[in-house]
Formats: sequence, structure tokens, C-alpha cells
Amino acid sequence: MELVKIRRDLHQIPEIGFQEVKTQAYLLETISRLPQERLEVVEWRTGIAVKVLGINPAKRIGWRTDIDALPITEETGLPFQSTHPGFMHACGHDIHMAIALGLLQKLIEEPIQDDAVILFQPAEEGPGGALPFREWLKNDRPDFLPDVICALHIAPELPIGTVGTRPGLLFANTSELFIDLHGKGGHAAYPHLTEDMAVAAASLLMQLQSIVSRNVNPMDSAVLTIGKMSAGTVQNIIAEHARLEGTIRTLNSESMIHMKRRIEGFCQAVETAYNCRVTIDYGSGYLEVNNDEALAEKFLQYASTSESITATRSEAAMTGEDFGYFTEQLPGMMFWAGVSSPYGLHHAKLEPDEKILSFMPEFIHRFFSEL
Repeated sequence: MELVKIRRDLHQIPEIGFQEVKTQAYLLETISRLPQERLEVVEWRTGIAVKVLGINPAKRIGWRTDIDALPITEETGLPFQSTHPGFMHACGHDIHMAIALGLLQKLIEEPIQDDAVILFQPAEEGPGGALPFREWLKNDRPDFLPDVICALHIAPELPIGTVGTRPGLLFANTSELFIDLHGKGGHAAYPHLTEDMAVAAASLLMQLQSIVSRNVNPMDSAVLTIGKMSAGTVQNIIAEHARLEGTIRTLNSESMIHMKRRIEGFCQAVETAYNCRVTIDYGSGYLEVNNDEALAEKFLQYASTSESITATRSEAAMTGEDFGYFTEQLPGMMFWAGVSSPYGLHHAKLEPDEKILSFMPEFIHRFFSEL
């Protein structure tokens, strides 16, 4: 299996959550070319679950890969860059899928004792595919539900050949945040006849920035970022509508609940102060990723003995990942895998080092053999 070619093929057809039709078809066609004697394949929406029978199974070991892309216009200039304008695999899911296919081939060629299940999950970037996929497995296909599950995420800042994880909390709780302010527009020369939502949004934006500094325990950690603010249409019309778009990230679910209450309180105050209507949409929200401590320690010990891998203990990050819905109910573990890119995740020029494809599937296969 030519994993570099596969990765580049997938890189050219990025699709966002639950629209991964071409991606699913490509994956299914690739899987169909592998020996089928030990395989069972089922589809779920735009995702796929593949079970590989073990030699003498006592459990099912799971591997999850995400398959969706981001609404980002690619700027790499690569000869195999995205053919879907406005979309890009800027989070490395094309690399993730190629690694999963390489692992699948290794499991077929060199079966391990236990059954293995590889989950090609859609919609990680939004609106969230892990939770409904997990529930479908539990309710409709329990024979595909893993007893333990692992995954990786590329890390552009880490050198190629480096992996990192930690027992316990790895990634934060996350929630999207969309706030719409509705007032009364009008001519710029008659502000007294209007309710200016540009001013109201600016005031709200500044107030929101006090939540972390004045409402979150200093011994805890949280982030509230407003990444986009929009209001109005032209320079001489007072804005009737404004919108704030952002993200909330906390290290525990209690802090997330508290922050949302404070956001709602500020919005209510702005409604009174600026005589407007404010609506809040929290969009997609993901649970924290908590690595099973014994499993993570076993992985770090295993990685430290590999000649081709450098193992590091990671710090907890405010990164969001819906893999947390798997670790919520299953012993699980995710790790970072270095790809030596000067550009980070979600950047239009992200260019992972494809050398990871030459050793990572075998590395994971050997780890599965020891579980």
C-alpha cells in the first residue's frame, strides 16, 4: 500500500463534517483491495468501522481516526493541494487516515491475538461525530465497540519521530460561542433614534474578557477567545445587528458551566444597558480527553524502548478533541505525533512531514500486540 500516494489523494478531496462522501468512497475502495478473509466492514453515515479478527481474541482493541477537513483555503502551493476551493486538510486528518490504513494492512498481514477495530470517524472538527458514532456502536453494533481505544493527533511543533502524551487530562473541555445582538439601525447622523449594536457588541466584548481574570479560580485554567466580530453594512449606517464568534475552553466541566452562566449574565446586562435583544448559541461542545492512566503509562514505556521513536511527557493543552466522548466511557489514550512543520494546526500552509507514514503504522501495530 502506497501510503504517501493515499495521503496525497485524500489531501486533494477535503470535505467538512458529515459531508465526507468522496472521502468515504475512497476509503472503502482502498479497503476493498485488501485481503478480506479476516475483515468485516460496516458503514455509519459518512464513517466506516472495520473489524480485523485476531488469532485468539480476548478483547477488542480500537483505533480511531478522524476523516473530515476544515473550511480553509489552502496556501501550500503543493502539486497535490486541495481541489475543493475553500476547504483543506489543515488539521492533518489526511495523515491520520493514511496511518490508519497502514495499520489496517499490518493487522491483516500480521494478525495480533485480539480483535482490532478501526473507526474512520467523520465530523471531528464539527459538529461532532464521536458521540453519535459511539452511541450507534453501543446500540446497533456492540460487536464493533472496542474494549480499549487509542488515537493520535499530529503535532507540527514536534520533530518527526517524537511522540508525546500524559496520563490523565490531555485536552480541555471546549464549546463554540456565537452571540447575536439585535437593535435598531438608522442613519449615522441620527444616533439618538437608533440602538447601535456595534457599540453594544464592543462593550460586551470587553466585559467578556473579565470572566477568566475575575471569575475563574486562579488555580484553575480557562480560555475565552472572541475570534470574530462583525457589525453593520456601510460607514454611514448605524448597525442594527452585530455578532461575536468565539470559543470557551476549560480543564473541567464545572468551570465550563460557571463560565457560561457568567456569559449569560453579561448578555442580560447588555440587553438592559443598550435596549437590545441578545441571543447565545453554544454550537458544538466537546468533553475533555482524559487518558487512562495505566494505558498512557504503558504507551510511554513502550515508546521509550523503540529505537525509531523519542517519547516525551506532554503538558495538558487547551486543544479540543471529540475523542473525549470515547474516553468518557472506554479506557482510552491519545498521543501527539511530531510532523516537523513550521506552520501549525489549522494553518493554510500546514505541511506535515510525510516520513511519519513510513514508521507509524508499524509502531502502533507493535503496541497493539502488547496490549
